[in-house]
Amino acid sequence: MYKTTLFTAAGLLALTGAAFAQANVATDITNAQIEKVLKEQPKATDHTLRVLDLGPYQLSVAVVYRGPSNAAPAGARRAGPPPGEAQAQPCGVTSLPAGSKPAARGGISHDDTAETYIVIKGSGTLVTGGQIMNGRRSGPDSEVTKILNGPSCSGQIVGNYVARKVTVGDISVIPAGVAHGWTDIPEGGVTYLSVRPDPKKVLEHGYVNPALK
Repeated sequence: MYKTTLFTAAGLLALTGAAFAQANVATDITNAQIEKVLKEQPKATDHTLRVLDLGPYQLSVAVVYRGPSNAAPAGARRAGPPPGEAQAQPCGVTSLPAGSKPAARGGISHDDTAETYIVIKGSGTLVTGGQIMNGRRSGPDSEVTKILNGPSCSGQIVGNYVARKVTVGDISVIPAGVAHGWTDIPEGGVTYLSVRPDPKKVLEHGYVNPALK
């Protein structure tokens, strides 16, 4: 199953590249490279592997590990401003919508980039939809904006959201602007690939993860 999901991601890259005839070969990201990134960069959770220019748009491929919920916050991004961004601009709604309740943990929404999650290890509860409340925008020079997802809003997920358990082999497609985060991650955590179209080319052109250079 692990190899199958890797081939799925590689196929997405190959098909997209062929559609716009930007290159005469596919771009491969191997299982060994993914494991190398996860091993050498254990302190972070979200690792962009490569940002590929496909002509009309860029495509980012990442691998993400999120630890168990009882060990550390497991939301896509913690609520409130990221470290070093105390003056981040507010975003999202400012009060709880009538008749709604907040999700168990925080989340994030991305202005321009959709994401396709492909679970390769572990499981967890993925929360999508609703709105971000009392959020903070990612800074223009932050890693979130430049390397990971483009301009984003992080905070508490509230409103009409949906929570569902996902496990190895499951695929979730999250449109741009849709709030999302994680909760109820068991021991062992959850690891997934994330394929991220970048139509406005806001991510760092030609980025390659340092562990792969």
